[in-house]
Amino acid sequence: MSNMVLGRYLPLDSKIHNMDPRAKIICMLCLLIAIFIPAGYVGYAVLIAIVLIVVLASKIGLPYIFKAMKPMMFMMIFLFVINMLVIKRGTMLIDLGWFSIYDEAIFQTLYIVIRLLLMISITTLLTATTKPLDLTLGIEDLLSPFQKIGLPSHIIAMMISIALRFIPTLIEETQRIMKAQASRGVDFEEGKLMEKIRSILSLIVPLFISAFQRAEDLAYAMEARGYSPENKRTRYKVLKLRGFDIFSMLFSAAVVGALIGVAILL
Repeated sequence: MSNMVLGRYLPLDSKIHNMDPRAKIICMLCLLIAIFIPAGYVGYAVLIAIVLIVVLASKIGLPYIFKAMKPMMFMMIFLFVINMLVIKRGTMLIDLGWFSIYDEAIFQTLYIVIRLLLMISITTLLTATTKPLDLTLGIEDLLSPFQKIGLPSHIIAMMISIALRFIPTLIEETQRIMKAQASRGVDFEEGKLMEKIRSILSLIVPLFISAFQRAEDLAYAMEARGYSPENKRTRYKVLKLRGFDIFSMLFSAAVVGALIGVAILL
Protein backbone atom coordinates (compact mmCIF):
# COMPACT_ATOMS: atom_id res chain seq x y z
CA MET A 1 0.00 0.00 0.00
CA SER A 2 2.81 2.40 0.75
CA ASN A 3 4.00 2.05 -2.85
CA MET A 4 0.88 3.72 -4.19
CA VAL A 5 1.90 7.20 -5.35
CA LEU A 6 -0.81 7.97 -7.90
CA GLY A 7 -2.69 11.09 -6.89
CA ARG A 8 0.10 12.54 -4.77
CA TYR A 9 1.38 15.98 -5.67
CA LEU A 10 5.08 16.74 -5.23
CA PRO A 11 5.65 20.48 -4.64
CA LEU A 12 8.79 20.99 -6.71
CA ASP A 13 9.94 23.88 -8.88
CA SER A 14 10.33 22.72 -12.46
CA LYS A 15 9.28 23.60 -15.99
CA ILE A 16 6.71 20.81 -15.95
CA HIS A 17 5.19 21.94 -12.63
CA ASN A 18 4.76 25.47 -13.98
CA MET A 19 2.93 24.37 -17.13
CA ASP A 20 -0.73 25.16 -17.64
CA PRO A 21 -2.80 22.18 -16.39
CA ARG A 22 -4.83 22.19 -19.62
CA ALA A 23 -1.65 21.76 -21.64
CA LYS A 24 -0.50 18.90 -19.40
CA ILE A 25 -3.85 17.13 -19.72
CA ILE A 26 -3.82 17.47 -23.51
CA CYS A 27 -0.22 16.23 -23.68
CA MET A 28 -1.13 13.27 -21.47
CA LEU A 29 -4.10 12.35 -23.68
CA CYS A 30 -1.96 12.58 -26.82
CA LEU A 31 0.71 10.33 -25.33
CA LEU A 32 -1.89 7.84 -24.10
CA ILE A 33 -3.31 7.69 -27.63
CA ALA A 34 0.22 7.25 -29.01
CA ILE A 35 0.76 4.23 -26.75
CA PHE A 36 -1.92 2.25 -28.60
CA ILE A 37 -0.68 3.12 -32.09
CA PRO A 38 0.96 -0.04 -33.53
CA ALA A 39 4.24 1.65 -34.48
CA GLY A 40 6.41 -1.26 -33.31
CA TYR A 41 9.51 -0.95 -31.18
CA VAL A 42 10.40 2.36 -32.84
CA GLY A 43 7.25 3.95 -31.49
CA TYR A 44 7.78 2.57 -28.00
CA ALA A 45 11.42 3.72 -28.02
CA VAL A 46 10.29 7.26 -28.90
CA LEU A 47 7.66 7.28 -26.14
CA ILE A 48 10.10 5.92 -23.54
CA ALA A 49 12.61 8.61 -24.48
CA ILE A 50 9.93 11.32 -24.14
CA VAL A 51 8.84 10.01 -20.74
CA LEU A 52 12.44 9.91 -19.50
CA ILE A 53 13.03 13.50 -20.65
CA VAL A 54 9.86 14.68 -18.91
CA VAL A 55 10.78 12.82 -15.70
CA LEU A 56 14.19 14.50 -15.64
CA ALA A 57 12.69 17.91 -16.46
CA SER A 58 10.10 17.56 -13.69
CA LYS A 59 12.81 16.76 -11.09
CA ILE A 60 10.66 13.92 -9.75
CA GLY A 61 13.26 11.26 -10.35
CA LEU A 62 13.05 7.76 -11.75
CA PRO A 63 12.81 6.07 -8.29
CA TYR A 64 9.45 7.77 -7.76
CA ILE A 65 8.17 6.44 -11.11
CA PHE A 66 9.47 2.96 -10.30
CA LYS A 67 7.67 3.14 -6.97
CA ALA A 68 4.42 3.78 -8.85
CA MET A 69 5.03 0.68 -10.98
CA LYS A 70 5.60 -1.77 -8.09
CA PRO A 71 1.89 -2.48 -7.40
CA MET A 72 1.51 -3.58 -11.06
CA MET A 73 4.30 -6.17 -10.95
CA PHE A 74 1.98 -9.00 -9.90
CA MET A 75 -0.36 -8.23 -12.82
CA MET A 76 2.57 -8.23 -15.25
CA ILE A 77 3.80 -11.60 -13.99
CA PHE A 78 0.26 -12.96 -14.22
CA LEU A 79 -0.08 -11.73 -17.83
CA PHE A 80 3.26 -13.30 -18.70
CA VAL A 81 2.21 -16.69 -17.34
CA ILE A 82 -1.18 -16.56 -19.10
CA ASN A 83 0.40 -15.61 -22.44
CA MET A 84 2.93 -18.42 -22.12
CA LEU A 85 0.08 -20.90 -21.66
CA VAL A 86 -2.36 -19.54 -24.23
CA ILE A 87 -0.39 -18.13 -27.18
CA LYS A 88 1.01 -20.90 -29.37
CA ARG A 89 2.08 -18.94 -32.45
CA GLY A 90 5.45 -18.14 -33.99
CA THR A 91 8.75 -19.94 -33.47
CA MET A 92 9.01 -22.42 -30.64
CA LEU A 93 11.79 -21.42 -28.24
CA ILE A 94 11.42 -24.00 -25.46
CA ASP A 95 9.81 -27.43 -25.75
CA LEU A 96 9.36 -29.47 -22.58
CA GLY A 97 6.74 -31.81 -24.03
CA TRP A 98 3.90 -30.77 -21.73
CA PHE A 99 4.92 -27.11 -21.85
CA SER A 100 6.28 -25.00 -24.70
CA ILE A 101 7.13 -21.32 -25.12
CA TYR A 102 6.79 -19.43 -28.42
CA ASP A 103 8.41 -16.15 -29.39
CA GLU A 104 5.01 -14.62 -30.22
CA ALA A 105 3.94 -15.08 -26.59
CA ILE A 106 7.03 -13.21 -25.38
CA PHE A 107 6.51 -10.38 -27.88
CA GLN A 108 2.83 -9.99 -26.93
CA THR A 109 3.76 -9.90 -23.24
CA LEU A 110 6.42 -7.26 -23.87
CA TYR A 111 3.91 -5.11 -25.77
CA ILE A 112 1.40 -5.28 -22.93
CA VAL A 113 3.99 -4.65 -20.20
CA ILE A 114 5.52 -1.67 -22.01
CA ARG A 115 2.09 -0.16 -22.56
CA LEU A 116 1.17 -0.58 -18.91
CA LEU A 117 4.45 0.94 -17.72
CA LEU A 118 4.10 3.91 -20.07
CA MET A 119 0.50 4.53 -18.98
CA ILE A 120 1.45 4.41 -15.30
CA SER A 121 4.42 6.73 -15.87
CA ILE A 122 2.41 9.31 -17.81
CA THR A 123 -0.51 9.43 -15.36
CA THR A 124 1.89 9.56 -12.40
CA LEU A 125 3.71 12.48 -13.99
CA LEU A 126 0.44 14.36 -14.39
CA THR A 127 -0.74 13.92 -10.80
CA ALA A 128 2.73 14.46 -9.29
CA THR A 129 3.29 17.77 -11.11
CA THR A 130 -0.23 19.23 -10.95
CA LYS A 131 -2.04 20.50 -7.89
CA PRO A 132 -5.53 18.97 -7.41
CA LEU A 133 -7.14 22.43 -7.66
CA ASP A 134 -5.27 23.23 -10.88
CA LEU A 135 -6.26 19.84 -12.26
CA THR A 136 -9.89 20.63 -11.50
CA LEU A 137 -9.66 23.99 -13.26
CA GLY A 138 -7.95 22.42 -16.27
CA ILE A 139 -10.53 19.65 -16.66
CA GLU A 140 -13.37 22.13 -16.24
CA ASP A 141 -11.97 24.44 -18.91
CA LEU A 142 -11.44 21.58 -21.35
CA LEU A 143 -14.99 20.31 -20.80
CA SER A 144 -16.61 23.78 -20.83
CA PRO A 145 -17.48 23.68 -24.59
CA PHE A 146 -19.70 20.67 -23.87
CA GLN A 147 -21.86 22.71 -21.49
CA LYS A 148 -23.89 23.77 -24.53
CA ILE A 149 -25.21 20.21 -24.79
CA GLY A 150 -25.93 19.99 -21.05
CA LEU A 151 -22.72 18.36 -19.82
CA PRO A 152 -22.00 19.49 -16.22
CA SER A 153 -18.29 20.14 -16.71
CA HIS A 154 -17.71 21.68 -13.30
CA ILE A 155 -19.34 18.76 -11.45
CA ILE A 156 -17.33 16.21 -13.45
CA ALA A 157 -14.09 18.10 -12.84
CA MET A 158 -14.82 18.35 -9.12
CA MET A 159 -15.58 14.63 -8.88
CA ILE A 160 -12.32 13.70 -10.61
CA SER A 161 -10.34 16.09 -8.44
CA ILE A 162 -11.87 14.77 -5.20
CA ALA A 163 -11.26 11.17 -6.29
CA LEU A 164 -7.58 11.87 -7.00
CA ARG A 165 -7.25 13.84 -3.79
CA PHE A 166 -8.58 11.01 -1.63
CA ILE A 167 -6.50 8.18 -3.13
CA PRO A 168 -3.55 8.77 -0.73
CA THR A 169 -5.99 9.31 2.15
CA LEU A 170 -7.73 5.98 1.55
CA ILE A 171 -4.37 4.22 1.26
CA GLU A 172 -3.28 5.62 4.62
CA GLU A 173 -6.64 4.63 6.10
CA THR A 174 -6.20 1.10 4.76
CA GLN A 175 -2.78 0.84 6.36
CA ARG A 176 -4.17 2.07 9.68
CA ILE A 177 -7.01 -0.47 9.62
CA MET A 178 -4.63 -3.31 8.67
CA LYS A 179 -2.37 -2.49 11.62
CA ALA A 180 -5.35 -2.26 13.97
CA GLN A 181 -6.74 -5.60 12.80
CA ALA A 182 -3.30 -7.22 12.96
CA SER A 183 -2.98 -6.11 16.59
CA ARG A 184 -6.25 -7.99 17.23
CA GLY A 185 -4.84 -11.20 15.77
CA VAL A 186 -6.04 -10.96 12.15
CA ASP A 187 -3.56 -12.53 9.71
CA PHE A 188 -3.77 -11.14 6.16
CA GLU A 189 -1.04 -13.36 4.69
CA GLU A 190 -1.45 -16.88 6.03
CA GLY A 191 -4.36 -19.22 6.64
CA LYS A 192 -6.92 -21.11 4.60
CA LEU A 193 -9.12 -19.59 1.90
CA MET A 194 -12.10 -18.90 4.17
CA GLU A 195 -9.81 -17.37 6.79
CA LYS A 196 -8.31 -15.05 4.20
CA ILE A 197 -11.80 -14.05 3.02
CA ARG A 198 -12.79 -13.19 6.61
CA SER A 199 -9.61 -11.18 7.11
CA ILE A 200 -10.25 -9.25 3.89
CA LEU A 201 -13.84 -8.55 4.99
CA SER A 202 -12.50 -7.25 8.30
CA LEU A 203 -10.52 -4.76 6.22
CA ILE A 204 -13.09 -3.85 3.55
CA VAL A 205 -16.07 -3.21 5.85
CA PRO A 206 -14.42 -0.59 8.10
CA LEU A 207 -12.71 0.94 5.06
CA PHE A 208 -16.07 1.46 3.31
CA ILE A 209 -17.59 2.87 6.50
CA SER A 210 -14.67 5.29 6.86
CA ALA A 211 -14.90 6.32 3.18
CA PHE A 212 -18.64 7.02 3.43
CA GLN A 213 -18.08 8.98 6.64
CA ARG A 214 -15.38 11.10 4.98
CA ALA A 215 -17.64 11.70 1.98
CA GLU A 216 -20.48 12.80 4.27
CA ASP A 217 -18.19 15.12 6.25
CA LEU A 218 -16.88 16.64 3.02
CA ALA A 219 -20.43 17.19 1.72
CA TYR A 220 -21.46 18.92 4.97
CA ALA A 221 -18.32 21.09 4.88
CA MET A 222 -18.98 22.15 1.29
CA GLU A 223 -22.62 22.95 2.08
CA ALA A 224 -21.61 24.95 5.18
CA ARG A 225 -19.35 27.08 2.99
CA GLY A 226 -22.18 27.79 0.56
CA TYR A 227 -20.91 25.62 -2.28
CA SER A 228 -23.43 25.09 -5.07
CA PRO A 229 -22.33 23.52 -8.38
CA GLU A 230 -25.25 25.11 -10.27
CA ASN A 231 -24.28 28.69 -9.42
CA LYS A 232 -21.88 30.64 -11.59
CA ARG A 233 -18.47 30.77 -9.95
CA THR A 234 -15.62 33.26 -10.15
CA ARG A 235 -11.95 32.34 -10.03
CA TYR A 236 -9.07 33.77 -8.10
CA LYS A 237 -6.59 32.01 -10.39
CA VAL A 238 -7.00 32.49 -14.14
CA LEU A 239 -5.27 29.97 -16.38
CA LYS A 240 -3.09 31.32 -19.19
CA LEU A 241 -1.31 29.40 -21.91
CA ARG A 242 2.34 30.29 -22.43
CA GLY A 243 4.73 29.59 -25.26
CA PHE A 244 6.09 26.41 -23.70
CA ASP A 245 2.55 25.11 -23.15
CA ILE A 246 1.64 25.61 -26.80
CA PHE A 247 4.92 24.04 -27.93
CA SER A 248 4.32 21.00 -25.70
CA MET A 249 0.81 20.45 -27.08
CA LEU A 250 1.99 20.81 -30.70
CA PHE A 251 4.90 18.47 -30.03
CA SER A 252 2.59 15.83 -28.48
CA ALA A 253 0.22 16.07 -31.44
CA ALA A 254 3.19 15.78 -33.81
CA VAL A 255 4.35 12.62 -32.01
CA VAL A 256 0.90 11.09 -32.51
CA GLY A 257 0.93 12.02 -36.20
CA ALA A 258 4.44 10.66 -36.69
CA LEU A 259 3.62 7.35 -35.03
CA ILE A 260 0.49 7.01 -37.16
CA GLY A 261 2.71 7.51 -40.21
CA VAL A 262 5.15 4.86 -38.97
CA ALA A 263 2.26 2.45 -38.31
CA ILE A 264 0.98 2.94 -41.88
CA LEU A 265 4.42 2.25 -43.34
CA LEU A 266 4.95 -0.92 -41.31
